[in-house]
Amino acid sequence: MRGISTQLLSRLCAKRRLLASDDASQLMEFAVSLPLLVVLVVGIFDFGRAFNLKHQLTNAARDGARFGANLPASDFTAPGVPNSVVSVKDIVDSYLVASGVSDCGLGSLGGGGATFTWTATGSGCPGGTLTLTVERAYIFKPSAGPNTNVNMICTHVTLSYPFQWRFGAAIQMLVPGSTYGGLVQITADAVMPNMQ
Repeated sequence: MRGISTQLLSRLCAKRRLLASDDASQLMEFAVSLPLLVVLVVGIFDFGRAFNLKHQLTNAARDGARFGANLPASDFTAPGVPNSVVSVKDIVDSYLVASGVSDCGLGSLGGGGATFTWTATGSGCPGGTLTLTVERAYIFKPSAGPNTNVNMICTHVTLSYPFQWRFGAAIQMLVPGSTYGGLVQITADAVMPNMQ
């Protein structure tokens, strides 16, 4: 019996020494702050990914609009999709691939008609669809400057890309059952005045 009480007494003394030291408080502070740090790091990473994607989409749309603005509009009357519009799609597609963004299997263009607007979609993205819209006869009216009453005929390229937030899974560590994040469409567009 005396051996058991000596063991029990030594365990109690060891626990008392542990509680008296600040090691336990440091461990508790770390346990409380770790989920906050994880959410912060995942949030920074996620917002960085979204910002980078927006930047790449804007550059791709700008390159496509710039290229399309320099092409002649003489092929609009031909049946089917004009070669100039196919070239704009190819420029945007190659820019996305070269910058490391998936083109989601961007398909062929459809549309046209009196609005001179063509659309291509790619459904190979996880969770959503990439949409490319090329409008070769976009009417732009400057809102400032000396030419506010002049309509400019422009090429307008719009990209809409699905983006999956990962931040929601990390925030659920702090708030179980929260529904933050999910799938959103990041859009970018560019307008360039037609030269011809």
